[in-house]
Amino acid sequence: MKAISGRHLIIVAVAVLAALAGFLVSRSTSDPAPAVQVDPAAGNAILALTLPDSHGEPQALQQWRGRVLVVNFWATWCPPCLTEIPDFAAVSRSFADSPVQFVGLGIDKAESVRKFGEEHDVPYPLLIGTPQTLELTSALGNTVQALPYTIIFDRVGKIAHIKLGTLNRTELEGKIRALVDE
Repeated sequence: MKAISGRHLIIVAVAVLAALAGFLVSRSTSDPAPAVQVDPAAGNAILALTLPDSHGEPQALQQWRGRVLVVNFWATWCPPCLTEIPDFAAVSRSFADSPVQFVGLGIDKAESVRKFGEEHDVPYPLLIGTPQTLELTSALGNTVQALPYTIIFDRVGKIAHIKLGTLNRTELEGKIRALVDE
């Protein structure tokens, strides 16, 4: 049996802490205001991302400009993330004929994200992020780097909603419907 390196222990510890933080935050049912004043440039940094999808193909978030864009930071090792993804998938399907695009930013290994997407028939693109990708959410109030973390952009690319913790189907549909009907 191989010895576990210090680096692996650190990675596991960070993963456990992030999952715990996500769980604790997800117990809140309200949509909390960001802890800091939201800088529009922080949203632009998210929209400027180009990340590989689970098959290695680069995908620019800019390609979905003009749509309501639901960007969900998640991971396969995050229990609250896994709780909300079936609702995200269902809402994504219900808005399939609307100007709405869901994108999952998996802070995870590409193989894990690809396998999860296939096994759970996730109907929207799953891109591969890194801890540095998640750091972009600090400027939007996610200073603890917890998951899940969702940003909903309106059709002109302005941040309309931010949620640290899980979003259920009813909350998510309401937020999107308000933006689609604008």
